[in-house]
Amino acid sequence: MKKLAELGTAEFVDLLASDAPAPGGGSAAALEGALGAALTAMVCSLTTVGKSKEKYAEYQDFVKESQKKAADIQSRFVDVMDRDTEAFNVVSAAFGMPKATDEEKAARSAAIQKGLEGCTATPFEMMELATAALELTGSLLGKTNDSAASDLGVSALSLKAAIQGAWLNVLINIGSLKNKELAEDYRKKGEEMLAKALPLADQIYDTVVKSL
Repeated sequence: MKKLAELGTAEFVDLLASDAPAPGGGSAAALEGALGAALTAMVCSLTTVGKSKEKYAEYQDFVKESQKKAADIQSRFVDVMDRDTEAFNVVSAAFGMPKATDEEKAARSAAIQKGLEGCTATPFEMMELATAALELTGSLLGKTNDSAASDLGVSALSLKAAIQGAWLNVLINIGSLKNKELAEDYRKKGEEMLAKALPLADQIYDTVVKSL
């Protein structure tokens, strides 16, 4: 079976719309993040060519380095998009394990819990990537091609959707974790990231709107 990243756009959205349980919201959130990071990388690239290279000469080194960071985050989002679906498939397989005896029930329960931990780890990673991407995008305001300012705004919106979508997937999984200490740790760290990332996304968007 093809990886999600290898599918064409129409194939991906058709698969997403089908009755297949995966890919779902987690992989969609990762794709949103990849698009946001890609837009930030694009704006950086547009700032290093033509007249923009001269206009933003003092920021060239910073912008070039930022482009590399954005491209790396983009790549990591694409990777976690597939891993999120793989993690879900592990849980699905665990639910299909036999449960006729106490030993089988215990093995099934343990496998389900291990799978749920994997299903929590991937969207949490998306949240970390989205936060990093938003911080990077925010640092570029006023230092990049002003003709592409709207693209930074769309990047912020995409990354905001990514982190909020990922958070929903964290929440739905930690609710089933028996390891309450781990669940609470995810909740605490996730809320801390949201408190930082969401206002930043709104700030970037508002700054862009005012500049247009």
